[in-house]
Amino acid sequence: MSLFTRSALVAALAVLGSIPAAPAFARASVDREVKAFAARHAGGTVKVIVHPAKGTGDSVCGALERGGRLRGRHALIGSCSAEVTLDELETLINSGAVDTISSDAPVAGHQANLTPLTTLNQVTASLGLGALPYTGKGVVIALIDSGIQNNPDFDRKIVGSYLCKATCKAAPAADDYGHGTHIAGIIGGRGNQSHGLYTGIAPNVKFLALKVLDRTGAGTTSDVLTAIQFATANKGTLGIDIINLSLGHPILEAAATDPLVQAVEAAVRAGIVVVVSAGNYGTNPETGRTGYTGISSPGNAPSAITVGAAKTQGTASRSDDRIADYSSRGPSWYDGYEKPDLVAPGQRVISNMSDGGLWSKNPGWRFTAPAGTSGRWMRLSGTSMSAGMVSGVAALVIEASRTANPVAGAVRPNALKAILEFTATQLHDDNGVAYDPLTQGAGEVNAAGALALAARFDTSAAPGTWWLTSGVTASNVIGSEVAPWAQNVLWGENILWGDSVYYNRAAWGQNIVWGENILWGENIIWGENIVWGENVLWGENLVWGENVLWGENLVWGENILWGDNDNDDNTEVVR
Repeated sequence: MSLFTRSALVAALAVLGSIPAAPAFARASVDREVKAFAARHAGGTVKVIVHPAKGTGDSVCGALERGGRLRGRHALIGSCSAEVTLDELETLINSGAVDTISSDAPVAGHQANLTPLTTLNQVTASLGLGALPYTGKGVVIALIDSGIQNNPDFDRKIVGSYLCKATCKAAPAADDYGHGTHIAGIIGGRGNQSHGLYTGIAPNVKFLALKVLDRTGAGTTSDVLTAIQFATANKGTLGIDIINLSLGHPILEAAATDPLVQAVEAAVRAGIVVVVSAGNYGTNPETGRTGYTGISSPGNAPSAITVGAAKTQGTASRSDDRIADYSSRGPSWYDGYEKPDLVAPGQRVISNMSDGGLWSKNPGWRFTAPAGTSGRWMRLSGTSMSAGMVSGVAALVIEASRTANPVAGAVRPNALKAILEFTATQLHDDNGVAYDPLTQGAGEVNAAGALALAARFDTSAAPGTWWLTSGVTASNVIGSEVAPWAQNVLWGENILWGDSVYYNRAAWGQNIVWGENILWGENIIWGENIVWGENVLWGENLVWGENVLWGENLVWGENILWGDNDNDDNTEVVR
């Protein structure tokens, strides 16, 4: 393949029109990592995701392919990924044929290790689940992660296994890292190895394993885009209902141009529920102080269900549950979206493990299951685990809704998200003060409440009409306590109180981006009603601490100061 020079790209793009001599960044919008590469004027290459202007996709991506720079095409969002030099980057930027250029950022799972222990049977109790008729039967979850190592807990549950790079290619069910196997166990491990003791939330759910993380837990944005595109394209063929993304990278640009966000939104518009981990950037790794705006991408996708982490203290009761310090708080960088949407148990959860990198490098995290059981088990903490919890609950809700509506089918993704928020339970700190919405979202996921509500929805009801088929009490028992539902839905910058989910709102439709078209309820705008602290100016770095002013005078900088750790207390950390 001949060297791909600037003149070659100019020639290839010239058919699109004249290429003016414009200064750097005058044409295409670029994220802060791409800007940083250009500012260094260094040698070497940079991996990018190029979003061509309308009508120029074939020409731009074709030119990159002919020059040997193309790494993959991402039709779902009309983009392609490439590896280019600084000279070639500037040509793309100034060509007039490209709208945005994003970093093909490295992604990683959101897990670490802490105390106390939480076993899967304890988690099931803390979600209010008991002898319920729902097991996730008929639901398929695309797990985009490090793969799933087949074992008796996943017997006949993996409908397909693929390695996703430029394309997704069939591969044996394997996991040379372990993160994906752990999440799969939380979502729907069958419990065969533990004689039913450690059973996942939805034990009859099935998995499509899409491997994007390597043996060290690292991957790239373009690989995740390939996996999301594959899952969306095969939704009908494989019956995919949910995508679980327990991974991400720091937010580098506005959601409107973020490739991962665009892909997530496209998947939701296709009718797939997308559950995303919020990130483990809730504390300053140097000082341990809690901070805001740590949400990672694609947790900033408006229509995703973005999940933070709660600590159950190893009990079923909600009154002692707390938000994990490491759990990322909102608002999202650049856009100021209210995130996370929910929190779920994520503290030192014991689940299945493969014989991959996590197992071999962290013997202290291994868990010895009771005598008579088999398999590998490990305890991990993080919003990765919390996202798995919510994916499992979402599978149960879909089954309950389909059972109640065999002809019309289950509630769509926006309605399911509203159900989970509406039935969540609000958590309080050690002083009895409720956590703010940018810390806990609507509250901690309440599986029993969500199932009670979903089973009463008539999905054939016309938009704008009441769709409850019978009355419902807005509380349920978890452990030995009555858990009142939060009864709010966090819709963009607004909180909708009261009976908003009892009507089949147009907003629950498939073509509505979460947060748009507010037509009802008492809208609470953050800046006018909720204040944390006084007069904090947000400049170039993420500001840590309790004093956050979230209002109209919020000043956003370009850079977040990210630490080297994923975590919490600077003890055992996994990237």
